[in-house]
Amino acid sequence: MSAVGVEIPGYGIVGRAPVTLTLVHAVALLLAVVSLAVVFWHGLEERGVALAFGILIAVGELTRWSGAEEREAAPLAAAGALAYALLGENAGHHTDHGVLEIVAVVVAAALIGCVPHVARGRGPTADHLTRRVLTVAFAAVCFQPLYNQGRLTGWSGPSYALLLVSLLVLTALCDAVLAAAMAHARTRWPFGPLLRDELRATLGIGSAVCATGAVMSLAVAVVGLWALPVFSLPLLLTQLSVRRFAAVRVTYRQTIASLARATEIAGYTPAGHARRVAALSRAVGRELGLSEPDLTILEYAALMHDIGQLSLVDPVPAGATSTLSADEQRRIALLGGAVVRQTGVDAEVAVVVERQADPYREQPVTARIVRAVNAYEEMAREAGPGGPLTALEKLRLATARDYQPEVVESLARVLLRGSLTLPQAG
Repeated sequence: MSAVGVEIPGYGIVGRAPVTLTLVHAVALLLAVVSLAVVFWHGLEERGVALAFGILIAVGELTRWSGAEEREAAPLAAAGALAYALLGENAGHHTDHGVLEIVAVVVAAALIGCVPHVARGRGPTADHLTRRVLTVAFAAVCFQPLYNQGRLTGWSGPSYALLLVSLLVLTALCDAVLAAAMAHARTRWPFGPLLRDELRATLGIGSAVCATGAVMSLAVAVVGLWALPVFSLPLLLTQLSVRRFAAVRVTYRQTIASLARATEIAGYTPAGHARRVAALSRAVGRELGLSEPDLTILEYAALMHDIGQLSLVDPVPAGATSTLSADEQRRIALLGGAVVRQTGVDAEVAVVVERQADPYREQPVTARIVRAVNAYEEMAREAGPGGPLTALEKLRLATARDYQPEVVESLARVLLRGSLTLPQAG
């Protein structure tokens, strides 16, 4: 097993990358090295085409946004690489570049474009480069041998365009499967929900990448390499819009986190309690296979789950609401939901906050997760060095009414991958 893992603040490492993930990286590295070596030895067949697409891909990587939440942070580089892989003609003239030349140019350009990001300590991950190499190689293998052997000579007009679009869709699906498989290997989260989230992301910026890649390939075949800068502009504008939307989402989350800290500042809850509950709740939600939108609602609700305590005259000792009576817990939850609604946060978040004190059979799954994780964090903090195991045992004993057994067991699996690390304050 590899030592690489995913860290949840206050809970240590919750996932480890197996040898299979290292093997996928090794395959991509071997393909890249072989391609570069072959091109270095034999030279480039289409130097002008390689230079034009190499510059486009490098610029795409240079404009890569390290803080992007989208699955594809460098859409221009992805579109340029796919267009290069599916390029058969340049201004009506047949091209002679092969699969290895395409992979070599993409690898070299991507590495050049990554230099400034690496210098700032925000370089692309190995997963990002691995996916780029393997997906480009897949598209090139599907297209270039058939085209160079003349088997696509009879394809023209709409049929040829449909072929390119079909290959791009197939490549996007393979990329989604690869990304989900790599994430599953690294984190051990359920593969199905990960694949679903990848496919949903593909319908967003991924569809623009595929469409731009197809248009670039067709345009270069007719008018030549001058088509590249013309058709790059719309995708750059789309990327700018995605950045702004992502920035709004980040600001929105920071606002919610600031509101959640009100209970800590007022002395009602321990420092970092809401952040730890939110991080662990999201991990448990991943373990249970929740979709990305549900995980967002879950995280926001977990951050604000204690905000109803601001209505209390006398603070609960250590903010441990799990020790209160059911009626008192429900009253605090309803008051918290009312506060959340007044802040303008999504109504679904308010519902989760309001329902967290109900019997679990009457709760939505997000509320079940928040309640179980909050109780665990409070119990583990109070029980001392043996707190995690003691808290889990108490949760298991209360699964008849208070906590859903599946949620408790998912929590146990997440904590087991983190060696049952005791939550830390702050």
